[in-house]
Amino acid sequence: MSEFKFLIGGKLVAGDQTMDVINPATEEVVAKAPRASAAQVNAAVAAAKAAFPAWAAKPVAERRALLHKVADVIDAHAEEIGRLLTQEQGKPLMFAIGETRNMANDIRKLSSLELPVKVLEDSPQRRVEQHRRPLGVVAAIIPWNFPIALLGTKLPTALAAGNTIVVKPAATTPLATLRIGELIKDVLPPGVVNVIADANDLGDVSWRASRLYARKRSVVGDMR
Repeated sequence: MSEFKFLIGGKLVAGDQTMDVINPATEEVVAKAPRASAAQVNAAVAAAKAAFPAWAAKPVAERRALLHKVADVIDAHAEEIGRLLTQEQGKPLMFAIGETRNMANDIRKLSSLELPVKVLEDSPQRRVEQHRRPLGVVAAIIPWNFPIALLGTKLPTALAAGNTIVVKPAATTPLATLRIGELIKDVLPPGVVNVIADANDLGDVSWRASRLYARKRSVVGDMR
């Protein structure tokens, strides 16, 4: 069985514990996945926090170009990722590979969306503009039924907008997501994407830790 690791701060890290991932068709163990401790969740969030200022400061075009590289890597490994998804979830292989290729397409499409400045008022007295600003660290908690497809919507929207992310797949289907983390490790700056897994016991830790580093959107006014 392959060895799977977390992606934390640009490094592949073993879990503080392990857990079995079961093939639902055969009820046999597919692999032992790493299982995070609360300390590892906090480390992943801290890595995302540290990476946030530089990532948010990158021009949108640079973030988009890097996300397109992520999509290319996923496309190139679609069959491998799809096989893992079938083994851990039971989805027919052709659908699992299709879901993976759709993830790559969604990354390209969603990362290409614009965040235009909205003019709320433009009068002789003042001009008021609404700017979309990055929030900070985003926790992406992914369910088991379409783990790759849902990651394909959460990841590009968060990153394209300038946020960093901690991804936590479902305990029953962590393998394909962990493998994606390994594959894109060197594509993005360290800490921009972090991938951990748990036994459905650390979702509140992930969410609460990420909320500590969130920023609110603001409206910027230019008084004349």
